[in-house]
Amino acid sequence: MKQLKIGGVPEHFNLPWHLAMEEGLFKKAGVSVEWIEFPEGTGAMNKALRAEEIDLAVILTGGVIKDIANGNPSKILQLYVSSPLLWGVHVSHDSPFKDIDELQFAKAAISRYGSGSHVMAHVQAKQRGWDTSKLDFEVVNTLENAVEALTNGTADYFMWEHFTTKPIVDAGVFRRLGDFPTPWSCFVIAGNPDAIATKNDEIKIVLDIINQVTRDFKNIPSIDRTLAHRYEQKLEDIQKWLSGTTWSQEQITSEEIMRIQSKLLELQMIEKEKDAKEFYVNLH
Repeated sequence: MKQLKIGGVPEHFNLPWHLAMEEGLFKKAGVSVEWIEFPEGTGAMNKALRAEEIDLAVILTGGVIKDIANGNPSKILQLYVSSPLLWGVHVSHDSPFKDIDELQFAKAAISRYGSGSHVMAHVQAKQRGWDTSKLDFEVVNTLENAVEALTNGTADYFMWEHFTTKPIVDAGVFRRLGDFPTPWSCFVIAGNPDAIATKNDEIKIVLDIINQVTRDFKNIPSIDRTLAHRYEQKLEDIQKWLSGTTWSQEQITSEEIMRIQSKLLELQMIEKEKDAKEFYVNLH
């Protein structure tokens, strides 16, 4: 039985994977799946894909497109969540900052360079007319370390998924100044080239299974309660998140890839645009 190592963030978006594993769906189909959590996020998963430490990653769309444009040989296999990601813009509860516009010259905590928090800090800055070359960053790796950085003042603000950070806001540790949705789809599933070449059949089986799970996910009885319990969220927050989240079983379009590249080029996060066909592969 061939094994697939799959990376993902420890967030509610990925509950379909855990349910599929708990029900033994992959194993019954002849594939051993090892789920590897990356609390550090997209930058760490890009590094792991490049090093072939994982076969597949459930990864932020903008982050992996940036890394592929900058030389990562991995390919996008399909969309996973097609709705935007809602990034909360957070400061410490006692911070003097009251408005996002006051953060123009403040230091942003990011999980790592090339991560979603890094990319979105640039996107937000550009949209607000700030000079992105003057952005200042503190690498914190994890959400836990971001809490520490904002609390002790080594960073001023932190952008992370709204609902993941909601309990920290509710606890009075973070204060949210606002939200910033990605101008593109949330997550894709990407694979390193060696895995695509040598484990093609297993990858197809795994994608078929996860796509079936995500098609039916919102119809699972009491799925909102399951999510709230597992991820320590308030039921009303999870219900709001579920209503705005759309899983996809389709391939990403060339148009979306080019739109994201255009934005990344404008932000000087990539040197040049590549042909859209260099970013994805359709399994046969």
